[in-house]
Amino acid sequence: MTGTLPTHRPRSAVTPASAAGLRSGPPLAGAGMNAGDQVRVGSPNKRWRLLRRAPGPANAEGAMKTAAHEPVLDGLAPILLRHGCGCAECRDAGSGQRLASITDLPGDVSVTGARTAGNAVEVVFGPDGHRAVFSRAWLDDQRRPPEDDRAEDAKRLWAAGDYAAGLPWQSWPRYLDDARVREDCLAALLRDGFFLLRDVPCQPGTVLSVAGTAGYVRETNYGRLFDVRVEATPANLAFTGLPVAPHTDNPYRDPVPTVQLLHCLASAVDGGDSGLVDGFRAAALLRGADPAAFEILARTPVTFAYADAHAELRATRPMITTDPRGKIREIRFNSRSLQPLRLGREGSPDEAVAFYAAYRAFAETVIRPELMLTFRLAPGDCVVFDNTRILHARTGFAAAGQRHLQGCYADLDGAASALAVLRRARKAAR
Repeated sequence: MTGTLPTHRPRSAVTPASAAGLRSGPPLAGAGMNAGDQVRVGSPNKRWRLLRRAPGPANAEGAMKTAAHEPVLDGLAPILLRHGCGCAECRDAGSGQRLASITDLPGDVSVTGARTAGNAVEVVFGPDGHRAVFSRAWLDDQRRPPEDDRAEDAKRLWAAGDYAAGLPWQSWPRYLDDARVREDCLAALLRDGFFLLRDVPCQPGTVLSVAGTAGYVRETNYGRLFDVRVEATPANLAFTGLPVAPHTDNPYRDPVPTVQLLHCLASAVDGGDSGLVDGFRAAALLRGADPAAFEILARTPVTFAYADAHAELRATRPMITTDPRGKIREIRFNSRSLQPLRLGREGSPDEAVAFYAAYRAFAETVIRPELMLTFRLAPGDCVVFDNTRILHARTGFAAAGQRHLQGCYADLDGAASALAVLRRARKAAR
């Protein structure tokens, strides 16, 4: 599998004072602090430890520069810095989890002094004299907007023509043996929305092993895994030979399973080709061509429902979910389970007409041929895709032949975690 990994900025943890060499130096003499002043180190809820600065010049040879104002802190609120303190009284050394809640902090936090030593910045807070040490990289990171790897600006949006040279794939044996290959595949899942494995053993249940490399299996009313093949009394159109239009799975769940896997065990039929559509790309095209339609689908909650002899499921969400910045974050699109629009007493017939026009415009965008990546799953192929972004489809096939897939669900947070652990291990091995 080829392609570059998405860029991720490493996050620097709050640097402990010992790592910066600051504990060996005298306590800080910042704004309002003179030789002989006492500095209380720790939490106001703890017993204070008093340190006394020995008399002497603030900038004696070998001492760090001390200043009441450090430009490196510009734009950072004192309460933000105090909340980020990583000292032993604020965070558990073993788990890294915070020990103090917001109500344990003073309500009028201020910075009374700061000094630098190389890449470390020591800060003293008022009104309690608490001290913290931060790396410059950590401070710089706080000025950046929060990263959301689920939103459209963290993705590579694509159309079928982007894969004119062929569908990227990787072999299952190599995927298992090479951590860097697994890293590349999981990065592709988060960036492109899918990856394809070949040479996966055609043994029932193997799809669960694939899912286990990317997090944890999400069990549903269909079980830990499900069979996609023609059934005599199907509870879902997927279990027939009929064509299935582009859709996301299980939009009637909250939360929806965010990763889907389909493993081909047999494919000896005429038809039954698979298709993938980048739903984020389709939604972005709709936004560009018809902003009003996009806005309607992003703000109008609709209900998806499913029922069989053992389950009755429903969820009400917009077809297009955006984050607070207006960036596309999730698609729920499934004409089979979408229920008639209910606007309530405050709605009007005109609003219903506008919604259905917007729905039609999105549906027409989704089925544009240039957006559909079409391929045939052969025995041993397993496709893994983001069910909140990638719509999948299937052409019809003759019921007389044999087409058997096994599928299961997992979640993106598990895949992102597995990717982060792989990257962490690779960096540690350098």
